[in-house]
Amino acid sequence: MTNRVLLIAKIHRLPGQIAELVEGLTDAQLTARPLAGEWSVAQNVHHLADSHMNSYIRCKLILTEEHPTLKPYDQEMWAELPDASGPDAAVSLSLLTALHNRWVVFWENLPTDAWARTGSHPANGNVSLDDLLEGYAAHGESHIEQITRTRAAGQDAYFVNSEL
Repeated sequence: MTNRVLLIAKIHRLPGQIAELVEGLTDAQLTARPLAGEWSVAQNVHHLADSHMNSYIRCKLILTEEHPTLKPYDQEMWAELPDASGPDAAVSLSLLTALHNRWVVFWENLPTDAWARTGSHPANGNVSLDDLLEGYAAHGESHIEQITRTRAAGQDAYFVNSEL
């Protein structure tokens, strides 16, 4: 139970942590990709909104349907779409903030017997609500790390010279 409280707290904190990481960055800094094979800072923010929206819907399906099939999506293709690759991270950050506020209410009010409910993901097999909470708390942390790495890698070329 305590572990769930800590994981829910991570979900709650994530939008503020992301906001701090992107505050004051220019469009060039938000869209720079100094690390081969990794997304820009903006793509990470947009991805978090997309991914966590999908997970929130999966949670609600698991809670309200009997072992639903959970639809996967191609996150790499989504990350290249104009709404997920442009520099305007503010919209996705607002969405992530509102979504996480709702998600925290969902988690905090989940009946004890609901935690074990499952859905079927074609790539991941059976997934419980406990699995989703744990996975998405970690998912947010992994993108904080990725944004931090991207910012550090671009420090000399993109993040020191604010005129870029």
